[in-house]
Amino acid sequence: MTEAVKRVYAFGKDANGNNVTEGNTEMKWVLGGKGANLAEMANIGLPVPPGFTITCQTCMEYANAGNVWPEGALDTIAEYRADLEERMGKRLGDAEDPLLVSVRSGAPFSMPGMMDTVLNLGLNDESINGLIKQTDNPRFAWDSYRRFIQMFSNVVMGLDGDLFENAIVAMKNDRGVASDTDLTAEDLQELVDEFKAIFAENVDGEAYPSLVVDGEVAFPQDPMVQLQLAIEAVFGSWNNPRAVLYRQKEKIADDLGTAVNVQSMVFGNKGDTSATGVAFTRNPANGEREFYGDYLVNAQGEDVVAGIRNTSPIADLKTVEGLEEAGAQLEEIFDVLENHFRDMCDIEFTIEQGKLWMLQTRAGKRTAAAALRIAIEMEKEGLITKEEAIMRVAPDQLDQLLHPQFDKNATYDVVARGLNASPGAAVGEAVFSAADAVAAAEAGRKCVLVRWETNPDDLAGMIAAEGILTSHGGKTSHAAVIARGMGAPCVCGVEALKIDAAKKEAAIAGTDLVIREGDMISIDGTTGIVVLGAVELVMPELTGDLDTILEWADEVRTLGVRANADNPEDAQLSRDFGAEGIGLCRTEHMFLGDRKQIIQTFILNDDELIREKAVADLFEAQVGDFYGMFKAMDGLPVIVRLLDPPLHEFLESPRELAVEIAKMEATGAAADAIAEKRDLLEK
Repeated sequence: MTEAVKRVYAFGKDANGNNVTEGNTEMKWVLGGKGANLAEMANIGLPVPPGFTITCQTCMEYANAGNVWPEGALDTIAEYRADLEERMGKRLGDAEDPLLVSVRSGAPFSMPGMMDTVLNLGLNDESINGLIKQTDNPRFAWDSYRRFIQMFSNVVMGLDGDLFENAIVAMKNDRGVASDTDLTAEDLQELVDEFKAIFAENVDGEAYPSLVVDGEVAFPQDPMVQLQLAIEAVFGSWNNPRAVLYRQKEKIADDLGTAVNVQSMVFGNKGDTSATGVAFTRNPANGEREFYGDYLVNAQGEDVVAGIRNTSPIADLKTVEGLEEAGAQLEEIFDVLENHFRDMCDIEFTIEQGKLWMLQTRAGKRTAAAALRIAIEMEKEGLITKEEAIMRVAPDQLDQLLHPQFDKNATYDVVARGLNASPGAAVGEAVFSAADAVAAAEAGRKCVLVRWETNPDDLAGMIAAEGILTSHGGKTSHAAVIARGMGAPCVCGVEALKIDAAKKEAAIAGTDLVIREGDMISIDGTTGIVVLGAVELVMPELTGDLDTILEWADEVRTLGVRANADNPEDAQLSRDFGAEGIGLCRTEHMFLGDRKQIIQTFILNDDELIREKAVADLFEAQVGDFYGMFKAMDGLPVIVRLLDPPLHEFLESPRELAVEIAKMEATGAAADAIAEKRDLLEK
């Protein structure tokens, strides 16, 4: 190293098969969660494609200096890039046998889909020939090149992804085929030329002078330029709007930064003995120990999480010819990872011509019900202690257990079915964009976000919506993962749903039904069903797992808990939840709701008899309330705050009352009603 601060760390093996990894799982603050766990998987002997990690601190130095590289950082990256080339026996951009790399983000805390990734970096007009020569597979090579141009243009240069998707759709229509995989090598080569033309037409040469050749903008052919721009884009994605919003919601500090992982590519799109997928060592929806996840044959990882193609369940992997051995090895790795990390793991993997490669692992996001079950079962399996089991369940996760469910006595017709991606039920008006979901929530209207598949830019709408419904994607798609993390109901992969986002409607295949913007719909993320219309919802009952975890907490806690309660119902509910008394009963809250009129009568009336009647009514109400509360607490302490409210808590707002009177006058309301309101306003 030529500098005091170590900015880059290697992981994986050298050319002789020796592990040269410099980091480990304890270094997530430096290497990010992804980089630290890649290093750890390499250290325990799992098959990890070699690479190197640029630190989170370098990201923040770069950002804080106005996107200027720290002194010596680029030289260090060049050293590690050369070391990776030596370890792989290949060079970026080589015309005979090119090295291709992925450039991925990786913050200290998991932020799924919020930051950027570039795959297949290192391809250009010369190295494409080397890739064809080495693989003897022109279709695979041209598919990789078109993917790289498309992703680089969108992620690094900020071009609209639809420019490229529209070109693909036009090509498929022209060729009369339904799927990307039906396009030939010649078709894909033609797409590459078209993509490069789109790039040249839409990139600002003044902003990127390094991309100007002979006075014209051109897709970069120099792999070093590609690499630097990609790393800078990943650094920049730390502060993109969706990442900032996600950090605010998840309470992640803004000064942590993201690491960048530069890793040699392995390919899941090399034919029918290649695949890619996302897996969980246990079911993240209910916690069941099973071979859980999604995969796609002849695809790259972005295809799985983007929901572009509907996936297959990972349990089928062990039965597919050419993939069965890798599938069996992956199932064994499930146990290795759980025993090592002592937690449920989220995994990304690729199978390249039958060989399994591990691309990522991290603690998997899970629903509250799954968190309880996994924590309890891992304690029973001896992986963690009771204290650790308690701490594995975040307090805000328990709120998910109180999410509504369809009333078992309700009658309704199921109009479509999909995957039960995130449990709980939601009812609301259908909206077809994140912006419309936000607008509905701001207007106080409940809504369900209906999308072909969500993407990271939809985060604000996903937060605003009661639930999420998609026509594509599996249980590990963006919609499913984010919804589970937020505790929002989600049904995804509803193939019968034919969405026209421009018209803001969705037809249901095989029926005459159409869901239009504003229509009330109901979804059940526990069963994966969709209902046209509003279904009555009920609160769920507490589970045995919750009782268990709370009993364990009682064994170790030192802090007692009392409740805020102002009526017998809340007192009984808090007692059922284990509260050891009422820490605050606010007397004035007993006079709200239907009783507000009684206290207003007392305050505003000069007639002593009327005032005495109001006091008697309030006394009777309070006697009933306190009796019920004391009975519910059964001898436990109840602390009462005596009445001392500001008048505005009981009286109407003068400004709002004046507006109401003006509206009554404008609409010709009855004179005595207006006079009554005026009298109230004067008082």
